[in-house]
Amino acid sequence: MDADLQGKTALVTGAARRIGAAIARRLHAAGANVLLHYRGSETEAAALENELNAARAGSALRVKADLLAPIAPKALVSAALERFGRLDVLVNNASTFYPTAIGAIEAGHWEELVGANLRAPLFIAQEAAAELAKQKGSIVNIADIHAERPMKGYAVYSIAKAGLVAMTRALALELGPAVRVNAVAPGAIAWPEDGQFPPPERGRIVGSTPLARLGSPEEIARAVHFLATAPFVTGQVLAVDGGRSVYL
Repeated sequence: MDADLQGKTALVTGAARRIGAAIARRLHAAGANVLLHYRGSETEAAALENELNAARAGSALRVKADLLAPIAPKALVSAALERFGRLDVLVNNASTFYPTAIGAIEAGHWEELVGANLRAPLFIAQEAAAELAKQKGSIVNIADIHAERPMKGYAVYSIAKAGLVAMTRALALELGPAVRVNAVAPGAIAWPEDGQFPPPERGRIVGSTPLARLGSPEEIARAVHFLATAPFVTGQVLAVDGGRSVYL
């Protein structure tokens, strides 16, 4: 892999596991120092930090934060600057995902789902904007194909991701030309670990995907890497979904 991020720094939220860890590994392999944000996955975050530092000493740092806390954006950006001296790439990956039935939606559902998927990315981007502009950097948001094609039973989540797509385009206008802002919209990549989507539903989803399989976290990471380093791409949302959005 070309070291096209050599000497640069990336902040990846929700970096301890799954898609976030794959993104962190990909950007690190491209030469970047990586700030690994996590909330509860201490063991996994520590293991990833050790793995990356073993490959290149002093190149990774884990930072624990609740992204709904008002202090979190400043704490994360400050940690990147204090440890690595710069910030070039922000990947807003951290997400909360669960169904919300109409008639049973509570204010707490709204605060958690919109907070994690939209509010936190906006305020982290705002906090990072000046340093990203200084470095001619970029933001990559992890959206969802259901931002534009809502998923039944997941109204609040779909609304939050739709807001993230709008935010991506709005910030491309607000922060250009110094900062590029794009998003990756995954399809079915890795099933939730809490039992959502029983086997028949999983089969239906794969069956309605033209490439007839799940994607992998590494395939999302490749798309993030592309957008983080594509010098004439901004305001775009790249679906990485095996073609499923064609079917929906």
